[in-house]
Amino acid sequence: MVAGRGAKRKFAVKSASRGDNPGLTHRIPEDALALEFCSVAREGRVTIVTLNRPEVMNALHSAAHFELARVFDEFAADPEQWVAIVTGAGEKAFCTGSDLKAIAKGASNERPPSGFAGLTSRFDLDKPLIAAVNGAAMGGGFEIALACDLVVAAENAVFALPEPRVGLAAVVGGVHRLPRQIGMKRAMGIILTGRRVDAKEALSLGFVNEVVPQSELLDAARKWAGQILECSPMSVRASKEMARRGLDEPSLEAAFAAQLGYPAAKAWKASQDILEGPRAFAEKRKPEWKGR
Repeated sequence: MVAGRGAKRKFAVKSASRGDNPGLTHRIPEDALALEFCSVAREGRVTIVTLNRPEVMNALHSAAHFELARVFDEFAADPEQWVAIVTGAGEKAFCTGSDLKAIAKGASNERPPSGFAGLTSRFDLDKPLIAAVNGAAMGGGFEIALACDLVVAAENAVFALPEPRVGLAAVVGGVHRLPRQIGMKRAMGIILTGRRVDAKEALSLGFVNEVVPQSELLDAARKWAGQILECSPMSVRASKEMARRGLDEPSLEAAFAAQLGYPAAKAWKASQDILEGPRAFAEKRKPEWKGR
C-alpha cells in the first residue's frame, strides 16, 4: 500500500530489486506521491492498484480520477513494472462509477485526459492490465474493467451500464468497447436496458476470462500476471498493441501491413529479448527477459 486514507506522510513504492524475493511487496516512504483515494503495492514486476473508497462503493470523483491518472502514469513510465492489477477495496464493490451524490452537491466531475480512473482514455498503454472485479462494477466501474486486457471476477461480481436509467450514457468506453468485445446485439441488450449481468453470464458473454470465489480473486489475478511474466515483456507489449490497433485498420490486409510499424512493435524488433528467446531455447534454459 502506498498510502492509506487520511495519511499525513507522502509515500511512493519501490519494486523488488533483482536480488530480492520477487514475491515481496515493497513500500518505501518518500515525498514523491501522496495517495488518498487508492492504494498501490508492488509485488516484483506487478503493480496492484486498489480503488479505496469503500464507504461509497468505490465510486470516483474528480480528485480520485486525477490521483489514479498519476498512479498509472507512474506505472506506464516505470521500466521495472510490467503488469498491473486493478481491484477495489472491500468485498461489495469494484467500482460503482461516478460519485453522483458528490456531484449533486457541487463537486467537480472533471477528468484527466487519460479518462475515468485515469484509464478509460489511456490508448497508448502497451503494458497489460488485469481487472480483479471483487463485487459491483457499475457504469464507470464496468468501463474500467472493459478498458483492461483481462478480467477476473469474483462469484458475487455484477456488471451493468445503468446510465440511461439516470438520464446519462456510458460515454467513457461502455458504448464502444462492449460491442467490440461481445458483438453488437448482445451489447445492445445490456446498454439499452441498463440491466445487470452476473459473473456467470459475463463469462459466457466473453468479457470475463475467469470466475473464482471471492477469497481466491487476487490470487487468480496474480496467476494470470505470473503467466504473462513468463513471456517477454517486449513481445507482450508488441502483441497487445498489434491486436488492439489492428482492429482499427480498415481490413485484415491493412492490419498485416501496419503491424510492424507500431511503436511497441518497433521496440520489440530492436530489443535484446528478441535475441534472448531463441538463445534460451537453444541452450535449454529459461529466458532472462530484460524488457528492453
